[in-house]
Amino acid sequence: MTNRSDGLTRSFARPRPRSRVALRVRRTVAVLLVLVALAIGVDYGAAALAESAVSRHMREQLNLADDPSVRFNNFPFLAQVVAGTYRSVDVTAEHISVGPLRDVQLRTQLRGVQVPLSELIGGGPRTVTVREAEGTVRIGPPDVERLLTGVDKLWIDGIDAEGLEEAVEDGADPALARIDPATAARMGGTVEVLGEEQPVSAIAVLELTDGQVQIVPRDVQVGDTASADLPAAAQRTLSRLFTIRLDPGDLPLDVTPTKARVSSGGLEISGLTGRLVLGAGAPAA
Repeated sequence: MTNRSDGLTRSFARPRPRSRVALRVRRTVAVLLVLVALAIGVDYGAAALAESAVSRHMREQLNLADDPSVRFNNFPFLAQVVAGTYRSVDVTAEHISVGPLRDVQLRTQLRGVQVPLSELIGGGPRTVTVREAEGTVRIGPPDVERLLTGVDKLWIDGIDAEGLEEAVEDGADPALARIDPATAARMGGTVEVLGEEQPVSAIAVLELTDGQVQIVPRDVQVGDTASADLPAAAQRTLSRLFTIRLDPGDLPLDVTPTKARVSSGGLEISGLTGRLVLGAGAPAA
């Protein structure tokens, strides 16, 4: 009995071949998890360095008081760090001045961003080269209102094809049904009409010409009074109040405007630019 018991004890003490394989698998998985964790840590550390470099250069380029928000896309990141080339970088800056505007939001996607690894980990000056950038400036109603005369509490909204058709059914100019909704806007505010403050709204078209946005009213309404019921002189006067040529000046990063639209209660102007150099290697302004 004793020998049998000892044999059983020895049998249970020795791992069976299958148990040894399972143990090796568990150890291998544990090692892989550690390596993955280290890689992710290095990945995020490298991302933080690169984001800091781009953010600092963008702040200097745009003369910002604070660093803009920077996000590198296309994770995993480490392979891009080693190559020194990053496919896509999103940059967002708030409350910047552009030409006559004072509170503009800038969203930019940088593509083909190059930051050599030696510069990224070194302590010297860094140069960021960008293959191309696509930028969008968002202009809110307060900025637009400052450029208008006689209009208070300005609001801006989009209007779709169904909205244009409904406006025509309510007595607006039938030509509204032929407007591209992508370039149409519904806007309004408070205007003094015959000595009284009245709510006035307009359906307008956004036109992009020579890098400037022109807002051209096509239909004006006072309160519940349709444009068809307004005297022609009153229509012309009110239309002029909402007509504006908006010059955003030189867009940041030398972006050439190619599109204007209404979005999220404001106006957006978008465009592309070619190769950029930021930082120590940037050309003198």
